[in-house]
Amino acid sequence: MIARKSFRPKLRSVMANLKKAKQSQLAVFLRYAYELKKRSAFFSLSLVILLMPGGNFYLEASLVPQQPQVREVSISLPTPSSYPVADKAIAPPAITARSAVVIDAKSASVLFEKNPDETLMPASTTKIMTALVSLQHYSLDDVIVVKRADEAIGQTMKLIPGEKMKVRDLLYGLLLESGNDAAFALAENFPGGYAAFVDEMNRLARTYHLRHTQYRNVSGVEQAGHYTSVKDLARLAAVAMMNSVFAQIVSTRSYVVTDVDGKVVHALTNKNELLGKVPGMRGVKTGWTENAGECLVTDTLREGNELIVAILKSGDRFGDTSALIEWAYRAHTWINPGN
Repeated sequence: MIARKSFRPKLRSVMANLKKAKQSQLAVFLRYAYELKKRSAFFSLSLVILLMPGGNFYLEASLVPQQPQVREVSISLPTPSSYPVADKAIAPPAITARSAVVIDAKSASVLFEKNPDETLMPASTTKIMTALVSLQHYSLDDVIVVKRADEAIGQTMKLIPGEKMKVRDLLYGLLLESGNDAAFALAENFPGGYAAFVDEMNRLARTYHLRHTQYRNVSGVEQAGHYTSVKDLARLAAVAMMNSVFAQIVSTRSYVVTDVDGKVVHALTNKNELLGKVPGMRGVKTGWTENAGECLVTDTLREGNELIVAILKSGDRFGDTSALIEWAYRAHTWINPGN
């Protein structure tokens, strides 16, 4: 134990050291506090240091950092999308389609569904994906030579072997006239050929999370293992309509294209009979085979509210679709959460 007499000179020594070297103050304090081994003396010495007039390490220490530890970030929140609220008193229509779905494009809300995930033959609605692959891998002004596309079966735009066509014009033939030969021409000129084109269609299907879709050909002819669902079709159509070129083509009722030499003329007519008849109708694609039945995917925009309707294996595709569209707009009110 240290005597009280020896405590005073040690304390004076500590205070002298603190004035001489600020950086050594804390070390000196701790060393002598340890030697004193008395609580009362320890606290007394602490008070002396903290309350001592003049400059010292603790009085001059700055708690304000030289640079901010948290960097300011400017964030703009997206505008909330409006969403549909149903009037349950208005019942949906009876339809002939085996499978159908009505989706609000902005909110992705499902307004109506009937067997939405059942896998069925897509017929020429397949060409929505054919168009998307083509738009991603060709320029619209690329020139394609028709090789064996004239051998395509089913609906065609009547391409001629050796004919040179721009990709843009083949897309019109693909989506308006539903030309299987246009689909074949786009695929056979693809890097890696026809099989590589189909592989790319399936890769995109996985990218878009089309979990009930698989492609075996580019036109939609009946083939084992070639299928989709209405929910996948609606999702695919919503993606496709974000492409301005696709949206422009499928909204066109008729169009005339020629080969690059201007010698061969192809008059094209959109197979979607609802264009120009149903208010707000903007496309998208028809389809039919004997076993697939009548198929149709549409996009309709009214007062800023966009509906995607997809039906498969219908006995009256245009009647079913019209009824679903009119019911959906009549039975739903769109609410904006930002208002």
